[in-house]
Amino acid sequence: MSIKLFDTSGKVALVTGGTHGLGMAMAKGIGLSGATIIVNGRSQDTVDEAVAQYQSWGITAHGYAFDVTDEKAVDAALTKIENEVAPVDILVNNAGIIKRTPLLEMELEDWNAVIEVDLTAPFIVSKRVVKGMIERGHGKVINICSMMSELGRNTVGAYAAAKGGLKMLTRNMATEWARHNIQINGIGPGYFATSQTAPIRVDGHPFNDFIIGRTPAARWGDPSDLEGAAVFLSSKASDFVNGQIVYVDGGILATIGKPANEA
Repeated sequence: MSIKLFDTSGKVALVTGGTHGLGMAMAKGIGLSGATIIVNGRSQDTVDEAVAQYQSWGITAHGYAFDVTDEKAVDAALTKIENEVAPVDILVNNAGIIKRTPLLEMELEDWNAVIEVDLTAPFIVSKRVVKGMIERGHGKVINICSMMSELGRNTVGAYAAAKGGLKMLTRNMATEWARHNIQINGIGPGYFATSQTAPIRVDGHPFNDFIIGRTPAARWGDPSDLEGAAVFLSSKASDFVNGQIVYVDGGILATIGKPANEA
């Protein structure tokens, strides 16, 4: 019985930006728990490559390329998904970008781009998908937040503003939609070992040493560490969990850290 609580068989999960990295890791976990994966990206070639990767893991997957910031494109793509596959039961708003620029130097165009992808897109996609969830009387929405939903850091002002907003959007979605048996929650990843962080994940690099020292778990996260949280929030196991952000960060947000050279 307890294992069945985490079974997503028969469900369809749309993961935006699920073609690589942490989005792919979370989608993999949901797919291996039984769900059919709908992977989204901007390039059809990239989407097709991702679908092949999911299928190599034994996951049923389909790919659709569309811009999550374009409301008309989102509506057209969701209509196509519903007609060709099935309605979406699980939505993971994962697509995101970051532009590392000090606020005084950031152009408005770059600020708007980050806000549109990281905050406005989850609103657009959720609004479209949740209408069907309300009609069917069930659904799961997972917004991918960040430690920057809670903390600031130099050069990531737009990203932190968007992810902080996404945390509050998650809570307001729960406020309005929970009565329809829809659970809306978030996942806030910490620092993970990905291809993007590979150049700085070497002994002696200041940022690598900072992360290892700052994280109580004393390591970078492995993308697979996100699978459990994604499966939990996608399954019946989380049916009375709403408006929460699960931080998968090795404990960073639980501590102010330790002095240099402290054992």
